[in-house]
Amino acid sequence: MTTVILEPSCVTLDQLRSLWRAPATVALHADARTRIDASSAAIVRVLSQGRAVYGVNTGFGSLARTRIDASRLAELQRALVLSHAAGTGALLDDAVVRLTIAQKIAALARGYSGVRYEIIDALVKLLNANVLPCIPSQGSVGASGDLAPLAHLAALLIGEGSARVDGEVVGASAALAAAGIAQLELAPKEGLALLNGTQVSTAVALAALFATERAMAAAFVAGALSVDACLGSDTPFDARIQAVRGHPRQLDAARVYRDLLAGSAIRASHVDCPRVQDPYSLRCQPQVMGACLDQMRYAASVLLTEANAVSDNPLVFVDGDGEATVLSGGNFHAEPVAFAADNLALAIAEIGALSERRIALLMDTNLSGLPPFLVRDAGLNSGFMIAHVTAAALASENKALAHPHSIDSLPTSANQEDHVSMATNAARRLAPMAANTARIVAIELLAAAQGVDLRQPLQTSSRLCDAIARVREAVPFWDCDRMFAPDLEAIRERVERGDFLRFIEALPLR
Repeated sequence: MTTVILEPSCVTLDQLRSLWRAPATVALHADARTRIDASSAAIVRVLSQGRAVYGVNTGFGSLARTRIDASRLAELQRALVLSHAAGTGALLDDAVVRLTIAQKIAALARGYSGVRYEIIDALVKLLNANVLPCIPSQGSVGASGDLAPLAHLAALLIGEGSARVDGEVVGASAALAAAGIAQLELAPKEGLALLNGTQVSTAVALAALFATERAMAAAFVAGALSVDACLGSDTPFDARIQAVRGHPRQLDAARVYRDLLAGSAIRASHVDCPRVQDPYSLRCQPQVMGACLDQMRYAASVLLTEANAVSDNPLVFVDGDGEATVLSGGNFHAEPVAFAADNLALAIAEIGALSERRIALLMDTNLSGLPPFLVRDAGLNSGFMIAHVTAAALASENKALAHPHSIDSLPTSANQEDHVSMATNAARRLAPMAANTARIVAIELLAAAQGVDLRQPLQTSSRLCDAIARVREAVPFWDCDRMFAPDLEAIRERVERGDFLRFIEALPLR
């Protein structure tokens, strides 16, 4: 099992991808302990001085003016966790929970949250034992942190709720035993530090980003195959065309298409044909995919920053003399995550929409020059006719799902929390969108491979021949009608598994 060293403020996208792909052993960077201990000690000193500090010895939200007696501070933290564990809906999947815990470790370990090392060590032990709290996916508005979902994480540490252990849901006591953790009593500030933060919305968005990278890789391959299947031109991918416009990601995308199509005998066979220009879905691929790549890289940058952020409240700043300043702010407001998720949604939708248009082109014998619906005995056979309908349905669904969430807000907590980001909702709709796009691209891979095979004895490029071989390992040539769904699922699985990433080494997706 891979070991991931979590260095506060220095967690990388590759480390997060590793945790998303599979369980891993994590370890906290050795330098973090000093800052953690200084921060927790500062909270003890603040309390000894009788100072009122939000969430440490006061109520929460609009109850912040209510002072809590020193004898009840542990009770305050426990009550906070239990009352806020109000999530609902389907549970977050294992990969998202792993990302959530890893981010919470990294955030608390930066030493601005006032928690003891024991809290962070318990989170490390959960990950290392692959004991994953059951966290409902609904219930966060993306401000004041992902309160409800993170409360379900914190609840496990205090012996409440449930977790998945080796895929089986068990109660908190059994889960803690499996991880080798004793039930914790939270010290002042610790419950609030666990609940405050953007780790859930960021984890959900990161998981979707990683899935989209795989769908995009397959879409590049499918788009290049469609060019050859439709006897399209590679001239639009010429570097000189991209250079005079100047968008770097457009240049990147065009280079991928050139590399994929290099050496195609199909292209060589019609280099002097009278068709001057191809339809946009073939010709404008660098422009569209380059723009999508821009949005993905923007989202990746924002989400990586957020994954390394301290996003709870209040924050504890300890100077060189050990004196503490506790500041209340709003780092828990997840507006950056909401915007990143909304922009990622646009990219996901457009990757699928462009793929669907190429599938439609392949179906049209007048434009593609291929047999109607990609089957030789058309009429008796319907071929890919309804597969295209499925792609159209999925693309249409993505258009509706792409509506922005970041512009929505509903006041909560008696109007104390009067503007929220809805980042968690913005992120939650991305996984279904990425799954839709993976299925659309899987249909195009099947259709384009069929089209290229119908051009035999002419051959496409060696790289695209390898890609077709990957398709044909699972799905044979369509010579007569059969159930399409098993073929679609077989290639969808390969798209989502990342099988087509290796065909686009020229494109740095990360």
